Amino acid sequence: MEKVMGLASDNGLVIFSKSSCCMCYAVSMLFQGIGVKPVMYDIDQDPQGREMEKALMKLAGTTAGPVPAVFIGGKFMGSTNEIMSAHLSGQLLQMLKPYHSLS
Repeated sequence: MEKVMGLASDNGLVIFSKSSCCMCYAVSMLFQGIGVKPVMYDIDQDPQGREMEKALMKLAGTTAGPVPAVFIGGKFMGSTNEIMSAHLSGQLLQMLKPYHSLS
């Protein structure tokens, strides 16, 4: 849990993912389409990935797959369903304002 929370708080916008997760890719493309570039962290490429997976499942309160796990401003926002719901309601844009690319 410590590594997950450390990475989430050190980076404003983080998506914990697995390299083979199509929903993780979809959420990252949504964010890039909005104009933000999240830090993608593939837990299956980390030696502590199993522990991180357990921590993410605990945070999400689920036994289902823990990714994508989205953190905005160090706060756990949820997975695909929560992010898509926030996007459709317009809340996601408000949450992501501080992270828009300066291009």
